[in-house]
Amino acid sequence: MSLESFELVIIPIAAGLIAQAIKLLTDGIKGNFDLAHLWASYGGMPSSHSAFVVSLAAIVGIREGIDSVSFAITAIFGLLIMRDALGLRMHIGHQGKALNEVIRRFHPDATDAIPPLEERIGHTPAQLLVGGLLGFAIAIGIHYLL
Repeated sequence: MSLESFELVIIPIAAGLIAQAIKLLTDGIKGNFDLAHLWASYGGMPSSHSAFVVSLAAIVGIREGIDSVSFAITAIFGLLIMRDALGLRMHIGHQGKALNEVIRRFHPDATDAIPPLEERIGHTPAQLLVGGLLGFAIAIGIHYLL
């Protein structure tokens, strides 16, 4: 695998993992530390979705130019992923919260039999923005360090 191909794979993975690690640290500061959040957490600050897709688009833009077909594909793919992380998954989180409340209110004895649904699934615009800026910075930093 050439260095150029390696960048296209390793930079987005690094950006996503760094964003998840930051999220893990901020959760720990809030007293909600759980190592499983490193790979099984949705929502939160910063968005690892945004960090991942923005870093991919950034490295493709650097290497092939922002007028290339590859950059257009990665940018559109990134916008789609971020839109999904912001909108659809935010609604799923609200539904999870409402269903958990219904179970607690009307079937308090069933909470052991029915595991609670995940409530922190979507992202806020600020989480997406910070994740995107982080992904861009990581792509630039790693590219110019290699």
